[in-house]
Amino acid sequence: MTHRILAEVSASISELKTNPMKVVASGDGMPIAVLNHNEPAFYCVPAAAYETMMELLDDVELLRIVKERMNEPVTEVSLDDL
Repeated sequence: MTHRILAEVSASISELKTNPMKVVASGDGMPIAVLNHNEPAFYCVPAAAYETMMELLDDVELLRIVKERMNEPVTEVSLDDL
């Protein structure tokens, strides 16, 4: 059976156990697919890449809220009322 690997770099669990920081460094800051019996078991994501992913997900959620609210009625307010 074939499996889609969503990373440019992969390593075996054995390699990860032997030298985890070397495996992380081999991804040059990008996620690494960790394989178990040649199947992706999980992805090792460096902290900076994870933080970037979380920011992008937050941006997607904010964009969804903006699009949802674009069609809401507008309430006119003068600066003097504020």
